[in-house]
Amino acid sequence: MSSVAYILLFSSAAITGSMVLAWVYQRVRSLMIRCPSKRNMKGKTVIITGASSGIGKETARDLASRGAKVILACRSVRKGQAAANDIRATTKSEEVYVKHLDVSSLSSVRKFVDETTQEESRLDVLINNAGISAPNEQVITEEGLEITFATNHLGHFLLTNLLLDLLKKSAPSRVVVVAATAYRFGEASEFEFMSGYPNVAEYAPLGAMYCHSKLANVMFTLELAKRLEGAGVTVNCLHPGIVNSEFYQKSSKYLQNFGSLSWLFFKSTTEGAQTSIYLAVSEEVDDVTGKFFSNCREEKLEKQALDAYDAKELWEMSEKLTSL
Repeated sequence: MSSVAYILLFSSAAITGSMVLAWVYQRVRSLMIRCPSKRNMKGKTVIITGASSGIGKETARDLASRGAKVILACRSVRKGQAAANDIRATTKSEEVYVKHLDVSSLSSVRKFVDETTQEESRLDVLINNAGISAPNEQVITEEGLEITFATNHLGHFLLTNLLLDLLKKSAPSRVVVVAATAYRFGEASEFEFMSGYPNVAEYAPLGAMYCHSKLANVMFTLELAKRLEGAGVTVNCLHPGIVNSEFYQKSSKYLQNFGSLSWLFFKSTTEGAQTSIYLAVSEEVDDVTGKFFSNCREEKLEKQALDAYDAKELWEMSEKLTSL
């Protein structure tokens, strides 16, 4: 073997070793991350979308254990009731309730809000947790919306805006948006396409649609935070990490291939829920708004998420599409 080949082999091994060590460091760090706050949530009301499984369910479990009244807003009431029964059994809390909500349907969102505002006198924390990765083939909802954009952004946009009066009335209150670092690969120029102009030839599931919707999550967070300045309502978003949950098991063949070793490579649902919990309860973020977090720490946003013009355009488009 030539000296050049030895050098190339050594360099490749060094790079691989460095990548493995970096991954081990991040994995060990994520295992150690826990929301440090011991804040009691008795007397507080929390709504969590998509809380029948995964990090939504574990977030609900934690907040119920702190004494909060927790409303699981779920597309499947049957799965929601099973989750609520499990949470009640482990936390000994009876203040866990289930309401039907399909965030991909604007009519479902409006019905949920109508019932909630009639039944609830306060809302202290709204956690926009529900989401999908994107179907393999383009799906258009009954309301003419691309389903990934409708589920991950538009439904939550409408839900949050319709609940703002209740959130303001309950101030200080919080809105927590589950986004993802995948926003870095999103493009604001694609929002119009996602808003309901079907073009199957351009459709790309996870590689595009999901990333664009996560960019929309972040831009919505920042724009809403600006609009709520002085209202006593904070708005922050987060990346939960790659979690061994139903969401990733359905969307990632790579995760499925890890099988029983997935616990070693990916976060558990409890670990993945920690940043959502942190933003919902921590005293450290009482006055923090319009920020992005991961592993219970603020992270700097990439420039495409900070474009004020694109954020304003997204907001106006979302208002039109949801008839807000």
